[in-house]
Amino acid sequence: MDVLPLFPLSSVLLPGGHLPLHVFEPRYRQLVEDLVGESLPDRRFGVVAIRQGWEVGEDNVDSMYDVGCSALLDQVRALPGNRYDVSAAGERRFRLLQIDRDTAPYLIAHVQWLPDTEPADDSPARREHLTTAARAAHQRYHATGLRGGNRELPDADAAELSYLLADDCVLTVEDRQDLLAETDPLVRLRNVRRLLLREAEFLRELRAVPAPLAEFTQGTSVN
Repeated sequence: MDVLPLFPLSSVLLPGGHLPLHVFEPRYRQLVEDLVGESLPDRRFGVVAIRQGWEVGEDNVDSMYDVGCSALLDQVRALPGNRYDVSAAGERRFRLLQIDRDTAPYLIAHVQWLPDTEPADDSPARREHLTTAARAAHQRYHATGLRGGNRELPDADAAELSYLLADDCVLTVEDRQDLLAETDPLVRLRNVRRLLLREAEFLRELRAVPAPLAEFTQGTSVN
């Protein structure tokens, strides 16, 4: 069991993902300062997603999912008004075990790391089939033209590829959370393929909608 300071967000961070943040709330400004000043070791913190329709208050931890992702603080830029623009990289999944509300202005969590499990049905042929099918679905998604043209992703094993594909697609919080919590890498890759095909179909239908695409977008959330 390890201890991590928590940063609840309205989005899901995946392993290997990039996390930009605009920090202005006092307790999270303190978190950034503690990370930079090494009061907290290794510049590492935990990101957990907030369930839709909930708000996180000091005594309302039920609004958070119980599986999150650790993040390594990378860039920090101080702004006027004691604000910060920061970036971090997603690392490892964890499960929340216990929340400490009293030690710091921000939440502190006792966590258990959540590694992948051995696939229930595994073979080189199945891995190759799933990898090829998932990459094809990714190309089909981008071939719609509404999310940019064809994009090449680096070589990766099934576990890493599932996260790379998911991070390169617009998905709901619930979809991303389900992928984060799935510990069978081949099931996760199969699920990513299904989501990519679903979103590609949605984007093709959206091309025929006579409305500005801006009406279908949402601004980036901040703390």
